[in-house]
Amino acid sequence: QVQLVESGGGLVQPGGSLRLSCVVSGSIIRSIAMTWYRQAPGKQRELVARISSLGFTVYADSVKGRFTISRDNAKETVYLQMNSLKPEDTGVYYCNSPAWPDSWGQGTQVTVSS
Repeated sequence: QVQLVESGGGLVQPGGSLRLSCVVSGSIIRSIAMTWYRQAPGKQRELVARISSLGFTVYADSVKGRFTISRDNAKETVYLQMNSLKPEDTGVYYCNSPAWPDSWGQGTQVTVSS
């Protein structure tokens, strides 16, 4: 059974940075795409960034130029580097893969506030 553990969230001021990590166990990620989602209070979960098995990346328009998704297959880990954070980036961040769409971790809370 796949398990995902997200970490790295916290409280940060606008303009600050955070680096999120997602460690996967129970599966090998090197041949699959990985995705970061977020869910803001009162809103639906939305795709933030996706990285293919070959390293191609896709970003939501709202985070382009500020966020970077990357992967370390040897560590079964996916990262999300978030720079120039804005209050609207606040939410719970989750990782997932289209290979196992029903597997979710507990998420990590990101709060951007002064």
